[in-house]
Amino acid sequence: MPRRRIMVLVLLGFASGLPLFLTGSTLKLWLTDEGVSLGTIGLFSFVTLPYSLKVFWAPFLDRYALPGLGRRRGWMMLMQLGMAVALFQLARSQPRLDLYRVAWLSLAVAITSATFDIAVDAWRAEALEQKFLGLGNSIHIAAYRVAMLVSGGLAMILAQVFGWRTSYLLMAALTCLGMLGTWLATNTDAVARAPRTLQEAVVGPMKDLLQRRGIVLLLAFTVFYKLGDWLAEAMTMPFLLRGMGFTKMQIGTVQKTTAMFAIILGGLIGGWMLMRMSLRKALWICGFVQASSILGFWAISMLGRHLSLLVAANSLENLAYGMGGSALIALLMGSCNRSYTGTQYALFSAMTALPRTLFAGMTGFMADWYGWKLYFPVCAMAAIPGLLLLLLWDQWGLTDNSEA
Repeated sequence: MPRRRIMVLVLLGFASGLPLFLTGSTLKLWLTDEGVSLGTIGLFSFVTLPYSLKVFWAPFLDRYALPGLGRRRGWMMLMQLGMAVALFQLARSQPRLDLYRVAWLSLAVAITSATFDIAVDAWRAEALEQKFLGLGNSIHIAAYRVAMLVSGGLAMILAQVFGWRTSYLLMAALTCLGMLGTWLATNTDAVARAPRTLQEAVVGPMKDLLQRRGIVLLLAFTVFYKLGDWLAEAMTMPFLLRGMGFTKMQIGTVQKTTAMFAIILGGLIGGWMLMRMSLRKALWICGFVQASSILGFWAISMLGRHLSLLVAANSLENLAYGMGGSALIALLMGSCNRSYTGTQYALFSAMTALPRTLFAGMTGFMADWYGWKLYFPVCAMAAIPGLLLLLLWDQWGLTDNSEA
C-alpha cells in the first residue's frame, strides 16, 4: 500500500475518533467535575444519538456532491470545519451556568462527526482495493482508537493542569489535522457511480438488505454484540472519579500510556486472528474477551482504589476493544453491497452505536439503583445476547467467504 494512502488513513481515522469521547466519557467527566447529578450525566448519552440516526441522511451524501473536492471529500471537509467550530464554542461554555448550551453544542459536534463518518467510511470502501481492505481497516481502527485516547486521556490531563476550556480548545485545534488527510485523499468519484436519483439512493440499499435471508439476525447481532461494552463505558469515568476517588491525572495518564499499547496489541491480535481462523470463531473469542474486560472495573469496586488495578482493567478494556473492533468491522464491511456501501455501512455502524445512545441513557440511574459493585456484572451479562446470536450463524445468510 502506498505511503501516502497509509498517511491519509491515519489522519482520517484520527479525525473520526477524536470527537467521540468529547461528547461521551470526557464530557461526562467534565460534568462530574462540575457537580452535575448522575441522572443528568446519564441523560447526556442521548447527545450521541446522531451516530445511530445517520443512516437517514446517508443517501444525501451518496447522491449529492459539494463543489470543489468531489462527492466524498467535499462532505468530509465541510463536516470537519463544523466539528472544529462546535468544539471551539463548547470550550467557551460553562456547564454550571448554561447546561442547555453545552447539550446543544455537544449535539452539533455529534451531528457533524456522524456525517463525517458516513463520508469517510464510504471513501475507504471505494478507495481501497479488495486485497487492502483488511489492512486499511486495521490502520483506520488503530488511528481511531489513538484519537479516542487523546480526547480521553490527554484531555483529562490537560483539564487537570490547565482547566477544561484549554483542554477542549486544543481538541478543536487537533480537528484540523483531519483536514490535511481530506486534502491528500484521492477523489473516488470515478470509482463508484453516484445514484442517478435520490429515490435510488434511498430505496436501493434498503431493498437490497431486506431481500437478504437472515438480515434480522445480522442486524440484531450488530446491536447487541457491544451492548455490555457501551453500558460499562457510559459510567466508567464517573465510577473512577467520583466512585473510587482516582484523580483526573491518574486516569488520563493510564489511558494515554498503557491503554495505547493495549489497543495497538489488540488490533494486531485481531488482525492475526482474522487471517488464521474463520470470522465466526474470531467473533466468539473477541466477544468473550470483551465481556471479561468489563469485570476488571468490578474488581476495582471490590478491592478498592489501587493504581495497579486501574492499569490492568484499562489495559484489558482497550485490548478487547482492539480485538472486537477488528472482527466486527470485518463482518460489517464484508456484508455491504459495493453498490451501496455508503448507506449500508452507515446503517450497520448506526446499529452498532445504538446501545451507546438509547440504552446508555439510563446508565446513571442504573448505577444509583444497583451500586457500583453490582453495576459492572450487570453490564457483563448484557453481552450474553450478542454471543447467543452467534449460535444462529448459519441462518444469517452470509456468503461462504465470511468463513474464510
